Amino acid sequence: MHMIDLRYVKKLVEMLDESSVAALEQLIDGFEAELPPLRRFILPGGSSAGALLHLARTVCRRAERRIVALDGADPVTVVYVNRLSDLLFVMARLVNHRAGAPEVEW
Repeated sequence: MHMIDLRYVKKLVEMLDESSVAALEQLIDGFEAELPPLRRFILPGGSSAGALLHLARTVCRRAERRIVALDGADPVTVVYVNRLSDLLFVMARLVNHRAGAPEVEW
C-alpha cells in the first residue's frame, strides 16, 4: 500500500475552486458533442481503454461517497469529484465510440 502525504492532498484540495469545476464541465461538454445522445443506462465495458475508464469512474464514485461521509467535507471538493466521475464516464463512452465498440444498454 502506498503512503499518501496528507499535506500534499490538502494543498490539492485547497487549489480547487469553481473554475476547476467549470473546466471539467467544459471538457465534458466538448466530448459529449462527439457522442450520440444517451437514451438508456449502459453497461461498463467496450474497448480495453473504455473498460479501464469505467473502472476509474467507479473508484472515483467510491471516493466521492467517502468524501461526502466526512464531517465538514468541502462542498467544492464534493462537486469537483462528482464532475470528475462524470468526465471519466464520458471519456469511456468517447473512447469506445472512436474504437467502434458498441454500447450495451441495460
